Amino acid sequence: MIPEWVKDAVFYQIFPDRFYNGDYSNDPENVKSWNAEPTIRGFQGGDLAGIIKKIDYLLDLGINAIYLNPIFLSSSTHRYDTIDYFQIDKKLGDQKTFHQLIDIAHKNGLKIILDGVFNHTARGFFAFNDILENGEESPYRNWYHISHFPVDAYSAGKAKDYVAWWGYKSLPKLNTSHKPVRDYLMSVARYWIELGADGWRLDVPNEIEDDSFWNQFRYEVKRINPNAYLVGEIWEPAAKWVDENHFDGIMNYPLREYLIKFLTGKHIAETTNSKILDLMKLYSGDKISGMFNLLGSHDTERILTLLNNDSQLVKLAYLILLTVPGAPVIYYGDEVGISGGKDPDCRKTFPWDSQTQNMELFQWIKKIIHYRKVFTTLCSGKYYQIPNSNKNDIFSYARVNNDQQFIVVINRSSRFASFDLDISELNFSNRMVINNLLGEESFSIDPKQSILNFSMPSKTGYLLF
Repeated sequence: MIPEWVKDAVFYQIFPDRFYNGDYSNDPENVKSWNAEPTIRGFQGGDLAGIIKKIDYLLDLGINAIYLNPIFLSSSTHRYDTIDYFQIDKKLGDQKTFHQLIDIAHKNGLKIILDGVFNHTARGFFAFNDILENGEESPYRNWYHISHFPVDAYSAGKAKDYVAWWGYKSLPKLNTSHKPVRDYLMSVARYWIELGADGWRLDVPNEIEDDSFWNQFRYEVKRINPNAYLVGEIWEPAAKWVDENHFDGIMNYPLREYLIKFLTGKHIAETTNSKILDLMKLYSGDKISGMFNLLGSHDTERILTLLNNDSQLVKLAYLILLTVPGAPVIYYGDEVGISGGKDPDCRKTFPWDSQTQNMELFQWIKKIIHYRKVFTTLCSGKYYQIPNSNKNDIFSYARVNNDQQFIVVINRSSRFASFDLDISELNFSNRMVINNLLGEESFSIDPKQSILNFSMPSKTGYLLF
């Protein structure tokens, strides 16, 4: 069962080093200035105290769940190379700071899920470090996939003596079929849930070959907190990962791809709707509610950059993201118009100077989130395709639940559009007018007619009720 809280959640993904510096005392000596261009190795001072100090900002936006990129001890800015799974990286804070974050989040109705990287570790992880020191005599030699001793872990080039993630020597792959390894990782999973985390986002789970690992992982986590949310980083459509043996949802990169292709003119509206309906069928029943719907992440170019720095198109992307089934996720700073290419450019520091923020975009997203909270139909209502006479540029659908129904209409083109909407599947028998909740437009309805004549400006989206 998908946790109930996920069904009306609006997530906010935070890359901790780049969100806000709330405690200068834990900055490294060579910390880069906040507004410096991001680099692969340069730390910029963001920390858990910074998240605590900006909770009010998140609440004002309407966020009720946070996904944190890795926070455990590591030597990198991204922290996907874990040195110690039981220790908060000191550059981010400590156990006390973590408890403070969990406490203030929960008091304000915010859930927090952590990033779990269990396929690989850092070279500095105690077990791999022991192998480097003791070679074939290491008691941890079976914790990894070692093919040759002595192990060469630091020269240039790809790993040859052991299996590593994509061959990177800095990321040796754990042998998760080895019982001591599995027992250790399960203890990590339990530990942070017991300390108050509300779930896990699991990194590259498809690269852990033994499928029983995730069945056991789910059991261990749900045994402690049945309402914990488990989401897997899977990049392609794959229903096998969303079930009682795996996860409550997976990162919905396919939806992101479809929306970007539609808004950039690579897919026509009819194709986009067909693709989304295919996702609904694939994740049938309640499964679609647990999907982690995103427009960007620490692994992708910023949505503003991908949409040709056109904030009007970004507004349309968020209108769709926040009104289709699934749990929407905002990548930190996208709501104020941060641009950026591939890593590390997509990991810029948050621009806290309001003069540099796109407040029109912020207010647009905030308003839609507000309507999600007021009208549960936008979270849990059935999704209906609404046919229209412009199959190229007009994307239209409805969310319907009991006596509530909403229509979302998107004109992605650079032209004013006139078209017909087929509302025959909807019941407007008691309505004479429907209104755009995102503007001042209203449209008359003839209850005897099943076709609504429609006109709307270019690059515009309506939320009709």
